[in-house]
Amino acid sequence: MPLDRRRWFAASLASGLLLTAPAPLRAQGPPPAPTTAILTSLTIKADVDRAHLMQTMPEEVRETVKLYLNGKIQQWYARGDGRGVVFILNCATVAEAKALMDGLPLAKANLATFEFTALSPLTPLRLLLTDPPAGPKGNQ
Repeated sequence: MPLDRRRWFAASLASGLLLTAPAPLRAQGPPPAPTTAILTSLTIKADVDRAHLMQTMPEEVRETVKLYLNGKIQQWYARGDGRGVVFILNCATVAEAKALMDGLPLAKANLATFEFTALSPLTPLRLLLTDPPAGPKGNQ
């Protein structure tokens, strides 16, 4: 049997076996990417009394600086709309990030809301690690 014919036969056999395999085996893709950080958006509530907010801010700043110095806050930014901040937290889970934020004075005083988004590596980049399909022999 010529080499090209053997490859075709092997590929046909492999794809046929894959199609007849149980669904969990067919559906298995790459493992999920690990959570490497949590994007956290802190928004000051619209109906907050400004005096109460300003009274709470010195303690809030001290506590967030402590989180930064302890390696929990990787990056922090002011929101462009002036209504809060965005943190990138060094946490492996949203629950861990929520526990950190719940300890801050603005959260304790119910002056802010939080949104949490788990971040992970950009998994489509894995496609760059696989060998490209071989082109026709004459084009090399």
